[in-house]
Amino acid sequence: GQETFDHIDGYTVYLGSAEREVSDEDLRTIARKTRDAGAWIVPTMALWETLWGTADLAVMSSYEELKYMPLSIVESWKSNVQRRAGQTDRAAADRVIETRMRLLKIMQEEGVKILFGTDAPQLFSVPGFSVHRETKRMVDTGLSPYEILASATRNVGEYFSNEDSFGTISAGQRADLLVLDANPLEDITNLSRRAGVVLRGRWIPETEIQDRLEQIASAR
Repeated sequence: GQETFDHIDGYTVYLGSAEREVSDEDLRTIARKTRDAGAWIVPTMALWETLWGTADLAVMSSYEELKYMPLSIVESWKSNVQRRAGQTDRAAADRVIETRMRLLKIMQEEGVKILFGTDAPQLFSVPGFSVHRETKRMVDTGLSPYEILASATRNVGEYFSNEDSFGTISAGQRADLLVLDANPLEDITNLSRRAGVVLRGRWIPETEIQDRLEQIASAR
């Protein structure tokens, strides 16, 4: 059977959430079926709102991380969002957004295995930086910082356990670490307070990371 469902769009289409309000009972039924099938879910909450044209283009155009993307790509993203905005039934989109948020929370409650993902590089979804926008939307659904962090570390490591060893801090695991100067369990936005990273056992301080980012920005 299918191992993962990316974006959970198929659920909202199946449930007809663009046309009607979906009950919690229906959401729990489909969540339990997913859990019992052993399938994993990659929700991509932030990206979906951009794809449906409900996100604010002016706000997205001001994202600081866009300076790390080629200008031609950024302009194509803007054109794409403008086109979608003109085609969007806002009331239907809002119903789908509300259903997606409730469904993700219920899936977590029912024990569905969740994998973190942003589908970057997609519309205004810059690799790395898009993580922070996705975590915010997942918090908005009611998931705890711990549950979100687990979806991005332990769960991913479990999913790929036949191919690699990562996702937890334990003997024999690959030494890839994000080192912060504040606790993300207290506030998920502390993920942006990076002191440096450990990549396969090599320490890379924040100063070196910023130098590399500046090189990328200046090469546009």
